[in-house]
Amino acid sequence: MTAKYTVGIEEEYQIINPETRELTSYVQEFLDQGQVVLKDQIKPEFMQSQVEVGTEICDDMQAARKEVVRLRSTICNLAHSNGLVVAAASTHPFSMWSRQDITAKERYVKQLEEMADLAKRLLIFGMHVHVGIEDKDLRIDIMDQSRYFLPHLLALSTSSPFWHGRNTGLKSYRSIVFENLPRSGPPPEFTSWSEYERFVDILVKTGCIADATRIWWDIRPHPKFPTIEFRVTDICTKVDEAICLAALIQAIVAKLIKLRRNNQSWRRYRHHLITENKWRAVRRGIEGKLLDFGHQKEVETRDLISELLELVDDVVDDLGSRKEVEYVNTILREGTSADRQLAKFAATGDLKSVVDQVVEETRLGLELDTPPPAMG
Repeated sequence: MTAKYTVGIEEEYQIINPETRELTSYVQEFLDQGQVVLKDQIKPEFMQSQVEVGTEICDDMQAARKEVVRLRSTICNLAHSNGLVVAAASTHPFSMWSRQDITAKERYVKQLEEMADLAKRLLIFGMHVHVGIEDKDLRIDIMDQSRYFLPHLLALSTSSPFWHGRNTGLKSYRSIVFENLPRSGPPPEFTSWSEYERFVDILVKTGCIADATRIWWDIRPHPKFPTIEFRVTDICTKVDEAICLAALIQAIVAKLIKLRRNNQSWRRYRHHLITENKWRAVRRGIEGKLLDFGHQKEVETRDLISELLELVDDVVDDLGSRKEVEYVNTILREGTSADRQLAKFAATGDLKSVVDQVVEETRLGLELDTPPPAMG
């Protein structure tokens, strides 16, 4: 295998007051201080209690790990020096969207005008993984085939079981909030790049969107970069989990391209079958069952994910990511962030303890120059 399948990772973090454990609007200070070090790798998000970072283009997962550790460490150090802490989870256990300040940026002001309360409710945090594919038609083909694996990836990443102080009964409540937006969820199927372009052109010409950045599918061709962007996952709380999911995504892309070069392809399945599996991942994560479309039966999610590991086994050594991909087995054994959050709440009955746990896990493996402030 000669292609490198470059990777980029974007993460959105929570900014938290350690005394109250509530989200706090502090993003402008983060931007002012963070841009001195990170430049354009740090960006505001829709809410002022959110901050987004993005890695440089990485040739392999070892480089990606270094970048994620560097970015998380920098953000945590900035937070600590300002008496705050950072958490990586896709919802906050009890902070409310109605109490958040919106970032005063033209893009977000227009988004608020267009979508009203749907936009205001977006107190959610995600992780986006880009994989480089230069050929545009190949990009579309791999996006179409990859749709099948979106529920598997979501199940492995779940980190949003709580919302507004409630146990939602779901492992990824973020997915429910986000799918209220138009042009979200798994994408439709396209036969070529030109067909995708015609689709976007119609939306632009009819005033539905200003440009392709307003399409928020779970996986999409990136509007500006020669990548496909996987957006389905919750943000992973631990660095090891984030790198594992990114490595698995890279391996899926590499495997599908390898099949194509051998005049093979992964079978396409109907949109609503994929959304059925996504719902199951949202509801129960790795603890539930997914549909095995080929055998037309329910299968333990863990078993289908194990089969996915077997599928990509012949590409991970070429990619140099076997260790990172096989961390999936640790997730299957120990649970996702959502599972651990629920276990902490069951043991303590205290959502502040859940916040403390997420903050602590977010810092695992980082290089911290500034000690964190005391919680509470």
